Amino acid sequence: MAIPTKIEYDATDAFQKDLKRLLKKFQTLEEDLETAKRNAIELYHLKNINNRSISPIPDFCNDAILVCKIKKFACKSLKGRGVMSGIRVIYAYHVAASKVDFIEIYFKGEKENEDRERMWTLTLQLPSFLPARAKIIKIQRPDFL
Repeated sequence: MAIPTKIEYDATDAFQKDLKRLLKKFQTLEEDLETAKRNAIELYHLKNINNRSISPIPDFCNDAILVCKIKKFACKSLKGRGVMSGIRVIYAYHVAASKVDFIEIYFKGEKENEDRERMWTLTLQLPSFLPARAKIIKIQRPDFL
């Protein structure tokens, strides 16, 4: 199997809504997200360089899909904070297709943790998750939901 050289990006409607709301407060967020794509997502998934900005979320990963959280996200609107901005991005990486679906973006000052219910619902709907769906459905729904 050839190693992919480019990642295709997409965003859920819920992510778009989150982004639109946060853009009112942090005007540079779209530019910052493009930087995170290059300096975090592509390094981690294409070049296998772990700069500790991305953490896979274990309860939501299988052979076909990795659901990850970007913890070190530099936001220019939050001057002086660097990668400790408090912005978190949750996304699903489709291993075979080399595709990213953005699931959620939030600011830790407004929301403590990711929406696990949203992640659970969306990952079950993603096509790359289908091969492992039978295995996951046999295991009961996680207790954290």
